[in-house]
Formats: sequence, C-alpha cells, structure tokens
Amino acid sequence: MSEKNHIINKNESLETEKVESRIATIPDEKMEDILGSFESFKQYLGKRVALGEKLGLSEEQLAKTAEKVAAYLAENEEPRNREEKLLQELWKAGDKEQRHQLAHLLVRLVGKE
Repeated sequence: MSEKNHIINKNESLETEKVESRIATIPDEKMEDILGSFESFKQYLGKRVALGEKLGLSEEQLAKTAEKVAAYLAENEEPRNREEKLLQELWKAGDKEQRHQLAHLLVRLVGKE
C-alpha cells in the first residue's frame, strides 16, 4: 500500500470513529425518536444534510458521511420499520461501491424535501 493510500485510509478511519462516537452520544430516547418512523429519520437526515450544505460540503462529502452513518446503523441498530429493514438489507447486500451509491441516493432523497 502506498503512503498516500495509507494516509487516506487512516483519515477515513478517524472520520468513521468521529461519526460513530457522535452517534453513540445520542440518548436512547432521541435515537428512538429519530428511528421510530422513516419520516422522522428522513427529517433528521435532511436537517443534517442542510447543515452540511450550509457549511459548504459537497454532495460527495455528504455522501461519505451518510455512508459512515449507514454503516453504523446497519451494524448497531435494529430496523424499526419496513423502510429501515429494506435499507439495511440493501446495505448488507451491496459491495463498497453500491453502498456509496446508496448513500448518495439517501442524500439526494432528503435534500429534496
């Protein structure tokens, strides 16, 4: 592995840790509110996407962050509704590139609301 790839992988690992630690600080009651229905999940994600856009993040940066959140949720949270179950199944069935595209789709989905 080249030094450049090593640095990129290390940065991605640090970003993933940051996202995971941020999600872990969300109280259980708030997490239930967010994931209790697909509409509330979309609203929550939409607010975060809007904030990222205000901060000047590109769609690619937003998708990378959404990808880290989705990976965390797929591994650590049980789906609470049919839509979340479908997203989890799609996530687990996809390869790295397909998961990244799914993250892009989620960003676009909530960005249009």
